[in-house]
Amino acid sequence: MVKTIIHTNRNVIQRNEKNGTRLPVCRVDVQGKTWYGSSIEILGSSQMVYSPDKPLKCGAKLWLETEATVIIHDKTTYKDMIKNYNV
Repeated sequence: MVKTIIHTNRNVIQRNEKNGTRLPVCRVDVQGKTWYGSSIEILGSSQMVYSPDKPLKCGAKLWLETEATVIIHDKTTYKDMIKNYNV
């Protein structure tokens, strides 16, 4: 099974607050690719992990892990998200 990691991008949250935008902040890492969405559905079990001593490479200290199917609403990449929202 493929493990999927889900968390929020706090930098995008801060950018939204500063610029009055609504860029997707839900980050999904699966099979070496990173996707963003406005909301995420997990169709199965998942586990929330808090690891302040061993954060993810991106710096996240709290995330969800699942091997279930994940549906990403408004699915986009970071590059396309920034380009399409003119930020």
